[in-house]
Amino acid sequence: EKGIGKGDATTIAALDMVVAFVCAAWCLLAIQTTTAFVPPDGAKARRIDDHLLRAESPDGERRPWEFLRFVRQSSKFVSPPTLPFAGSGRRRTVMPGDSLYSPSGRADPLFSFAPLDDVVMGGASSSGIDNNTGIWSGTVTTANSGGFVGIRSTPFRGRTTLDMTACAGVEVKLRGGGGRRYKFIARDSAEFNGICWTTSFDAARGGAFGRRDGSGPIVVRLPFDGQVPTIFAKTVADRTFQIQNVVGFQIAYSKFEYDGDLNPNFAEGDFSLQILELTAY
Repeated sequence: EKGIGKGDATTIAALDMVVAFVCAAWCLLAIQTTTAFVPPDGAKARRIDDHLLRAESPDGERRPWEFLRFVRQSSKFVSPPTLPFAGSGRRRTVMPGDSLYSPSGRADPLFSFAPLDDVVMGGASSSGIDNNTGIWSGTVTTANSGGFVGIRSTPFRGRTTLDMTACAGVEVKLRGGGGRRYKFIARDSAEFNGICWTTSFDAARGGAFGRRDGSGPIVVRLPFDGQVPTIFAKTVADRTFQIQNVVGFQIAYSKFEYDGDLNPNFAEGDFSLQILELTAY
C-alpha cells in the first residue's frame, strides 16, 4: 500500500489549516448573528451585554482569552447549512421510558455531550466530560466577567429531531454535584444562541463517587410545563416550547439563575457531577 509522501503531507496540513480557519469563521459568524434578539413587544433589538455579562469578579481578575479553546468548543455545536439535496433529516417519536443518553450505553448514540463554557464569552472557566463514565468536572471562576460552565449535546445523529409530545418531561439520573444548583436545558431550535428551555435543580450533597455516605445516585424529574424560556439567563416572554421539535439538551452550572438573581447554591472553584442517564417520562 502506497504511503503518504512529503508533498501529500504538506497538502493535508494546508487543508487542515483551511478547515480550522473556516470552522473559526463559521463559529464567529453564527455566534455574532445570534447575540441579539427582538423581544415579543417589538422593541429594538439589543445586544446581550448587560450587567449579567459585565459583572466583574470581586477582585476584577483578568486572564488571557483562550481563543483556540473557544474555537474547539463552539465548533462542535454549529452545523453547516443543509444542502438542497441532503433531505430534511429524521423525526423520532419518543415515548415515556425511552433512554435519551447513557454513558457508553450504545454503539451508535444519538449524541454525546461536549463542554461549552464561558470561554465563548471571554471567560476563564473550564470543564470537560468523559462520555464513557458521564463524569463532568472542572473549575468555574468569575475572572474575565465569567462564571459558568456547561455541557451541551452535539448535533443529533442524522439531523434527527425528537417528537416528545407523548412525554411529560425528562428524568436525570445523577451522582455527586455537592449540593450545588444546576440548570437542565432543552432546546427546540438549532440556533447557537436560541431559546434555552431551562429548569433549575439541586444536586444531592455527599462525598466522592462510589462512597456509601449518602452520595449514591438520585433521579431528578424535570417537567416540561415547569420550564423557563431564557436567553443568557434572562427570561423571555410569550414563547411556546415546540415539544415535537426537540433538537438538543444542555446542563449548566452558573453564577446567575434568572434575570440577575444570583444562584444561591453557587461557589467558585472545582466541581464534579456524574450524569448516569437521561430518560423520557
